[in-house]
Amino acid sequence: MSTVGIVGAGNIGTAVAKAAVGHGYDVVIANSRGPETLTGLVAELGPRAEAGTVADAASRGDLVVVAVPLKSVADLDPAPFAGKTVVDANNYYPQRDGQIAALDDESTTTSELVQHHLAGARVVKAFNHIPAAEILSTALPAGASDRRALIVAGDDEAARAQVAEFLDTIGFDVLDLGPLSEGWRIQRDTPGYVQNLNRTDLASKVAEARRYRDM
Repeated sequence: MSTVGIVGAGNIGTAVAKAAVGHGYDVVIANSRGPETLTGLVAELGPRAEAGTVADAASRGDLVVVAVPLKSVADLDPAPFAGKTVVDANNYYPQRDGQIAALDDESTTTSELVQHHLAGARVVKAFNHIPAAEILSTALPAGASDRRALIVAGDDEAARAQVAEFLDTIGFDVLDLGPLSEGWRIQRDTPGYVQNLNRTDLASKVAEARRYRDM
């Protein structure tokens, strides 16, 4: 894997882009306003980065990070994401995204909604439980004591492994939760959410998670 496509140039997208170029990946980054609005960011990221359209980022990335608000996922054209491993960094904020009945009644999860829309992609949940700035500030080399762990969850085992490899490269241990349906265990208000935990402690917190209806 050599190129990371990033859709969304907000805090998370920018932090992942910086981490990626810092570890030797090429980056194609896009936002909804067009490549010409990303000139300053690309200059800051350096020669490994370039701005593109959403279709460019999706089609050229060996791994594609979707870091747009949940309400904006429905605006993405699924076609260029087909066949790609797509990292979903979303959380559900009703005050921003509007009320989504299937999330309110917990009959599905945010990443399963993304997978439903990007039906031809292999969606993996990651990056949703770490503050953007800490993607850079808490990263540590492999083998470091108390290295922070991040989760992956996805229905495709090979896609989870691909994302896990990327996370390890940029500075994090990985806790594999299995299928997308388990991603709720690290959603907002759960014990492990935005906590800096090693893999053992994160696994314990994930196991303690309860559905909103049971809190």
